[in-house]
Amino acid sequence: MSDYRFLTVARDGDVVTCTMANPPRHTLVAPEVAELARLVASLAQDETVRAVVFTGAGDGVFIAHYEVGELATSAEAQVERGGRGLARDASPAAHTELHAMHRLILSLSRAPFVTIAAINGNTAGGGLEFALGCDFRLALAGEFRLGLPETGVGIIPGAGGTQRFARLLGTARALDLILHGATVTPALALELGIVHRVLDAPSFRAEVAAFAQNLASRAPIALAAAKRAIYDGAEVALEAGLAIEQREFDRCMRSRDAAVAMRSLLEGKPWSWIGR
Repeated sequence: MSDYRFLTVARDGDVVTCTMANPPRHTLVAPEVAELARLVASLAQDETVRAVVFTGAGDGVFIAHYEVGELATSAEAQVERGGRGLARDASPAAHTELHAMHRLILSLSRAPFVTIAAINGNTAGGGLEFALGCDFRLALAGEFRLGLPETGVGIIPGAGGTQRFARLLGTARALDLILHGATVTPALALELGIVHRVLDAPSFRAEVAAFAQNLASRAPIALAAAKRAIYDGAEVALEAGLAIEQREFDRCMRSRDAAVAMRSLLEGKPWSWIGR
């Protein structure tokens, strides 16, 4: 796990930590997205990985934002090809293939392990959108800023921000934050429900590690099943969601882990997870 330019990957038991670095600005660029996609795909094949933590290498920076230079070059090229004004083909059929950032962030929710964004400072735009794709977001306390300010440069969040903010916060708050291009402190992000925890600086890394280890110690089959039930069920009507939950419950009930754990609980005996 060392053949990466932008990523440093370390492992402690069942927990993998990926530290992202693109100095000096620590923006997200296309080659880094490709590396992250390759890492997630590789870890998904390892049944012994239970939790993956993503954090930033910058001092007070998680991922600053997606690299604006890349976006500006792309916008200029599209204007050159298509002339002035809006894109000529605005039909839904013209935009059905998801781009690499969407595919990467979707892979986080679909991964069999738990994903944790350890937001160690400022993050905006594509950086926050990446964090929104993780199962948990733990933010470093301080006067940092988190948000989706893209409307200030003439675009909208393009890596799931409009959709995940609306689902997470409701349409009213999503409209307010995105249309105003607002950024918020970690404390307000916690109040709004953007992050799950705000952790103090002296113990940030230790608390993130403890959080990840706690999840990694839980039943891996049940965690993966719960992820699928929650994410898939949120997109459908209640009855269809109940069918998804029933499918995943049945999957757990067919596992040796569940059978042993429940019998051991009744008999007062210890047990350990084997992932089968």
